[in-house]
Amino acid sequence: MNKSKNDLAWEKIFEKHKILDKILKEGHIEITATKINEFREARLMTKFDHKSHLPELFSKNKLSILPTSRGGYVIGEFETFCKFDSTDIEITPIKFPTFLESLDYRDITSEATAINCAFVSKILHDFTNEENLLPTVSGRMSSSSFNFGINSPKGLFNVIVGNSQIEIDGGYEGDNSLNLIEAKNYISDDFLVRQLYYPFKLWSSKIQKQVRPIFLTYSNGIFHLREYAFSNVNHYNSLVLVKHRKYVVQEGSFNLEALSEIIDTTKAVKEPEIPFPQADSFERVINLCELLKQKEFITKEEITQNYDFDGRQTDYYSNAGKYLGLIEIGRDPLTRQTGCFLTTKGKQVFNLSLIDRQKEFVKQIVSHKAFKETLKLYLENGEMSEKGIIVEIMKRSKLHNVNSDTTYFRRASTIIGWINWIINQTEE
Repeated sequence: MNKSKNDLAWEKIFEKHKILDKILKEGHIEITATKINEFREARLMTKFDHKSHLPELFSKNKLSILPTSRGGYVIGEFETFCKFDSTDIEITPIKFPTFLESLDYRDITSEATAINCAFVSKILHDFTNEENLLPTVSGRMSSSSFNFGINSPKGLFNVIVGNSQIEIDGGYEGDNSLNLIEAKNYISDDFLVRQLYYPFKLWSSKIQKQVRPIFLTYSNGIFHLREYAFSNVNHYNSLVLVKHRKYVVQEGSFNLEALSEIIDTTKAVKEPEIPFPQADSFERVINLCELLKQKEFITKEEITQNYDFDGRQTDYYSNAGKYLGLIEIGRDPLTRQTGCFLTTKGKQVFNLSLIDRQKEFVKQIVSHKAFKETLKLYLENGEMSEKGIIVEIMKRSKLHNVNSDTTYFRRASTIIGWINWIINQTEE
């Protein structure tokens, strides 16, 4: 795998400032933006929203970086990320105000739009149990000064912050609480706790009301809200998940009858001569398509750096989109970098209403024999078949370049993941 610009620049910084030696001796090192800027812009070099974003030297040595002021950072063996709870939860249907013309929940292209949609559709009101909720704070601001403990191998390490810059995507105050929202319009496995903790520390010291940190993820019509609390306000890693809910704008139903009709009427396509997908989460296939709808063309390096994909996953998920005829992989005519863009079919699918879009995804999946046969068995038996049975179906389906049993069994996980996604779209 080629090293990123961040990897190469950090290697030079680590070498020049003997960073590993100093961390070994003292447990941490402080570094300024000026020193980082000598090699690459500090803003790009220190933005790691997910563990997968960390440069190789950080990952290998279990290091993280935190801002301590406008131009200062501390590097050490700190636990800065938290994994999302992956428990499946029911989705609550909500109504969207029909009189609005300037806001379209079917075309959410930014975190700001996602928050606005969650506000006007009263998702935020329902989630926070605050009837009188009003937007009060957002944007960039100074963190003020505070200190806190963070987990490290030698026990709690004390971090002192003096007027670092923070950003709040949305702040909504009600009768009883101030709700600070961090929003993302892509799916991820984990998040950087600092994005919730620094704003929480700032506002907890400024107001009397309860401050509630909320993480909002939007993808494929679903608003997923998670509220966290810090059981010890001075301990970075003391966060606990208080509640989480999913909401979707009700557009119509997709029942088992509609699913059976799609299975019966969708013609099988010849297996494409490209690798059979190795991408277990169909939500992430959709999410990658959503990101491409917003940006037309994204290089593979950008996908890996800006969203929660490592280099291997970027390949897996872009190839999965290609397998379904939704994504094309090519070169940017100007930079000659390899990247992805939506095919004509992909663009058509994303211009449909949400419910029709889901049906179109199902059609694309069941047009492939291995998926269709596995889905039919699921509906007949009321449960997922064992992997061995799925592998037998795959072997009969003339898949391209899948030769060993090990590979068949690994790829069967994709079929299971995608079939489960289909089943979850249908109403009981």
